[in-house]
Amino acid sequence: MWAELLPVGRSASSGGYRRFAWNSADAECRAWFEEQARSRGLHLELDRNGNQWAWLGDPHGEGAVVTGSHLDSVPDGGAFDGPLGVVSAFAALDELRSRGAEFTKPLAIVNFGDEEGARFGVACIGSRLTAGVLSKEQAFDLRDADGIRLPDAMEKAGYDPEAIGADRERLGRIGAFVELHVEQGRYLAEDQSVGVASAIWPHGRWRFDFHGEANHAGTTRIEDRRDPMLTYATTVLAARKKARLAGALATFGKVAVEPNGTNAIASLVRGWLDSRAADEATLDEVVEEIRRAAFERGERDGVRVELTRESYTPVVDFDEPLRDRLARILGRADGRPVPVLPTGAGHDAGILASVIPTAMLFVRNPSGVSHSPAEHAEENDCLAGVVALADVLEDLACQG
Repeated sequence: MWAELLPVGRSASSGGYRRFAWNSADAECRAWFEEQARSRGLHLELDRNGNQWAWLGDPHGEGAVVTGSHLDSVPDGGAFDGPLGVVSAFAALDELRSRGAEFTKPLAIVNFGDEEGARFGVACIGSRLTAGVLSKEQAFDLRDADGIRLPDAMEKAGYDPEAIGADRERLGRIGAFVELHVEQGRYLAEDQSVGVASAIWPHGRWRFDFHGEANHAGTTRIEDRRDPMLTYATTVLAARKKARLAGALATFGKVAVEPNGTNAIASLVRGWLDSRAADEATLDEVVEEIRRAAFERGERDGVRVELTRESYTPVVDFDEPLRDRLARILGRADGRPVPVLPTGAGHDAGILASVIPTAMLFVRNPSGVSHSPAEHAEENDCLAGVVALADVLEDLACQG
């Protein structure tokens, strides 16, 4: 499975992946998912929001156990973020069948669409729509960098955008969702292949628009300039300082410049801030400090600054009984408990946590690198993750 999926959407120049919502690579990933489901005799279902479900047992039965993740990527992302959870889900089912496990509850493997938000700027669109966190109206307002509306992209890919919206009935039939994911960071020790998530830090995305005045780079005196690039650069430095002092994270990872000429002073710089913290009060304080720094610098530079919050996810504490149950299931043979740790990354499991019991497993990442072609997990750790997921699913879905 891994070998089949690796070439899909991979850039020959960077070695990273460009699997964006509703593009050709996304279509290939969806076709791969369909083939994996059919080869195992699973019932394939596409929900109203374009998420794929592969069912063992009655899709309309109560108390279903669901696992899976996503197959899309950030620009030039790594191979493991998302796909490891989907591949491991199919492999865990194979493992359970080899054990002769008898399922007493419906089991589903899911591929949520547009988890990374690389194309339309909002993360976890598939799960947000399903959970009712993102409305149809909000989704229809989303556009990509080329100005293409989300519903138009869906329609071009062969999906009905008019059908999207909250799917409470479906979620009401799910008893537990467990997402396996490669660790993003380096917190699991060398002898710890798998960990259990305790919580997801609150996080969000903010767009800063710095409006200046276009002018000639070679003839405009320094004192006559209204250069938004200067205000933007100062804000980037302020973000790093404010986050470090608060023990939080703040990153400007995307920027757009107009008119984007080497010999021209920009008229507009648009920068996107990603910020995360251990609690919501700290996150709000950090973003406010960055906003204040941007506006104060803008006044000095003659630059008008606008701030728009594009997405926000509050702190997510995973279902405590389910989390503790996973920790007990995966207790180590030497008597030591399985590691339980928080994460600063958002996931579909975090979105669904507000409406159904959810939990996460992490597979060790020796480098700690993620959202990069250098993202990696050792094969032995991945196999340990499959066995751990199988153990969890057997306990949840095969008990009387």
